[in-house]
Amino acid sequence: MMQRIISLISGFLFGIGMIVSGMSDPQNVMAFLDIFGHWSPDLAFVMGGALMVFAPSYWLIIRKKEKPVCTDQFCVSDDKKIDAQLLTGSALFGLGWGIAGICPGPAISSIANGSTGIVGFVVMMLVGMFIGDVLLSKRTGSVLAKQ
Repeated sequence: MMQRIISLISGFLFGIGMIVSGMSDPQNVMAFLDIFGHWSPDLAFVMGGALMVFAPSYWLIIRKKEKPVCTDQFCVSDDKKIDAQLLTGSALFGLGWGIAGICPGPAISSIANGSTGIVGFVVMMLVGMFIGDVLLSKRTGSVLAKQ
């Protein structure tokens, strides 16, 4: 139960942060990605500000814990390989981000703005995730969500 409450609170804070910082607006993200045009560093400042809050919390509190507060163990992958699957997935993610100018987290928080374009993006993102999972499970014989 505590894990769900903390998840709800963190999601709430993330959503508010995305809206208040303006990073749920694809125009701001595209301005950050336009490094050879009218580049805007706003997204870098948002990320930097988030790191300034998170880093001390991590080093002073989180890193010292042997187990998480709300569950039995940390979920950290021991897979360190860089392979074709990782590179292909990264390229497809970057292509989608570059075309739309919005990342999945901010897209979900942008649903609050009521934009039909954002709702369409999120729906198609979920469809793409489902298709990717099906294709990957056929290739590897396991469903990613069960791992």
